[in-house]
Amino acid sequence: MEEEKMKKSEVEKQVLEKVTNTISSINSAQSFNDVVLSLHSLASLLFSINSSSLSGVISKQYIEQLKNEEHPSESERRQLWEVFYRGVAFPTLARFLIYDVASNWLSRLPVEAQKLVYDIFFVKGLFTEVVQAVIPCLDHNAKAVRSNAERLVVICLLENEGVLQMARELGILHESEDSSQSAVKLTVSRVAQLVASVPDKSRLKAPKSLSSHYFFKNITTQLLAAAEEISLKAHGSNDVDVSFQFVGEMFTRICRRGSADLLLSELIPHILKRVRSFFSSHTDTNLEGGFMLDSSFKFWFLMMEIIKDAYAVEKMAEQILHQLVAECANDVEAYWVLWILFHRSFKLQTSVRFLFVEKFVLLKVFPLRCLKWILQFSVFGCPPEDGKLKNGENKQLLLETVQRVVVVWSKREFVQSAPLEQQVHVTAAAGLMLETMSKGELDATKDVMRSILEGVSCRLENPDDLVRKMACSIALVFSKVIDPNNPLYLDNSFKEENVDWEFGLATANPTNRNSENKEIAAPSSNSVQKLEVDHEGESIRGRKVNAAKKRSSKCKLVDSLDVIAPSTLNDELLFSDEEDGNSSEDSEGSSDSSLQPYDLTDDDSDLKKKISQLVDIVGALRKTDDPDGVRLFLLILECMS
Repeated sequence: MEEEKMKKSEVEKQVLEKVTNTISSINSAQSFNDVVLSLHSLASLLFSINSSSLSGVISKQYIEQLKNEEHPSESERRQLWEVFYRGVAFPTLARFLIYDVASNWLSRLPVEAQKLVYDIFFVKGLFTEVVQAVIPCLDHNAKAVRSNAERLVVICLLENEGVLQMARELGILHESEDSSQSAVKLTVSRVAQLVASVPDKSRLKAPKSLSSHYFFKNITTQLLAAAEEISLKAHGSNDVDVSFQFVGEMFTRICRRGSADLLLSELIPHILKRVRSFFSSHTDTNLEGGFMLDSSFKFWFLMMEIIKDAYAVEKMAEQILHQLVAECANDVEAYWVLWILFHRSFKLQTSVRFLFVEKFVLLKVFPLRCLKWILQFSVFGCPPEDGKLKNGENKQLLLETVQRVVVVWSKREFVQSAPLEQQVHVTAAAGLMLETMSKGELDATKDVMRSILEGVSCRLENPDDLVRKMACSIALVFSKVIDPNNPLYLDNSFKEENVDWEFGLATANPTNRNSENKEIAAPSSNSVQKLEVDHEGESIRGRKVNAAKKRSSKCKLVDSLDVIAPSTLNDELLFSDEEDGNSSEDSEGSSDSSLQPYDLTDDDSDLKKKISQLVDIVGALRKTDDPDGVRLFLLILECMS
């Protein structure tokens, strides 16, 4: 053992001395022939070179010197190569080649000589060391240095699949007894960071292949090839080696650089193709067991588990869902892709469970198909059946999730402030889960019924057609859970058997939705009160939704930019019951006059009518051609406040 160390130390000394002599001879070179000869004398010790290819490239007198050089055996050459690249010799020579030779001699070297005695130190080297020497030079001030570094990056990383080579090298390094775990992890992080920084470091006139789109597309293809090799190598083992960590770190860095969509546009078609191939060759019902035994999925089982960056996991999960839509995956395929990628991390990591069950359901907005996939995987925990959501064995998770979603959905603040797209998303989540529940499961939840009644109530009071439609949809689904044979339709125009949880937004132009001011018929108090259902001899305690309930004379301040019916302000009215009664009488008495031709001129008597709706004030303030009316309504608003 001691003898081997001494021998290795002696070889390191010889190699470093040879590098020093090479640098010295190039510094004193008189022509490019001297440079080629000096580099060749070192390269021939490390690589097998066909020196005859230099014939006609350099002078004949130098060709004779090349033939007289001694060449080591294959075993000796391999030992010299290891010492050269794993020690200080390569960084020393690389610095000289990249800065000095590139600036002074590279443009004078013939192309064949450049490939044979210059590029070879990078192309056939240890790529984990090569990238650490080359990539930092991409943003160097000297044009010759920068353009040469760009050329080397293209040759090494793209044309010679340097990223795939690094994954292999790191796997070998992991098995080596000479390397410590901490040093290897540091190398993985450093190399991944450098590779991912290439598009940012490249100048505007750099090769097109170094742009973010083309570069990461090429890199991702290499990472997929590495994943295939890792899966075959790791079959039957759950150990995560350095190759795993490197690929996972590269995925993280690519996402951090804002290219998660590009990454997943390559990954998902690859995984989906394997899933479809698996389905075509497996007819047994135990799909989960079949996936576990298939070695080609091994890497993907562990990939999301080894990515510790929460931001990267979130961006990848979002893009996975969107790419599944883009690839026209059906519900079963989508479920198993999510299961393959996330089933381990979902069980082991709280952050992943929070991402799917909380953030994706309550805070994000996805297409309805994606929302169904999210619920099927994370809440129901089993594959769908016959194209429909299927309730799984984990009933407790379903009940807890319904509880949280319905509580958020019922909040008056959520109705007033959340964007309509998010309200549709949360409404759909609540409705889809309620559709799978039984009456007994609903009884087991805490305050879900009361929250539903509150949410339906405040939405029915909202002037927005879409918001009221959400209330009718949830009320219908809720009534079917309580009594499937007696569905409750709060609106006469809403008689659909199956609820459209997209509410037409998937096809309708959102800019035209407000212009189509179709009113939903006001539900009667008797219909709404049917939501308060008696079962098992006990009355469900909840708020009664009564559109004609009494209101107090006080009001709360609201944002003047929001058009909100006063009944949404904690059930309080702006005026007294007597005034409210007069308003209703005026409304009833106006039915005859409504048939008369409309007079476009302002009527002073209309301006003097008492205001019962905040929406009337906002509408009046928008009439810029009526200054008297605006002043009057401002006075009314001042009195109200």
